[in-house]
Amino acid sequence: ATGIPYWQIPYAKVSLPSSLYGPALLVVAIAAAALRLGAKASFARALFVAGLAVPAMVMARVQVETSLDPTSHNLWPLEIIIAAAVGLLVSFAGSLIGGLLVLAFGNRDTD
Repeated sequence: ATGIPYWQIPYAKVSLPSSLYGPALLVVAIAAAALRLGAKASFARALFVAGLAVPAMVMARVQVETSLDPTSHNLWPLEIIIAAAVGLLVSFAGSLIGGLLVLAFGNRDTD
């Protein structure tokens, strides 16, 4: 969800973290909450699985664009750190909301 709008921005116009902001980050938060609710994932697992999807998407773009132009993305480690911070922050909120919903609606089934 975050990859499609991010990859449509030309490399010269990408500005992190602002290029990541948008409705697609809501999908990351919902995914984290859904992991807590539906998949019975722990807080940490939901946080990292959903949150690290954002830097993974940025790293994929770095790989593709540096294979085409090795001089691009000379600050890629900072791009990954910024994307991880954004993704984990949004995922933290989603995991927290999912955990609160689990508490509000009782214990989950233990098949």
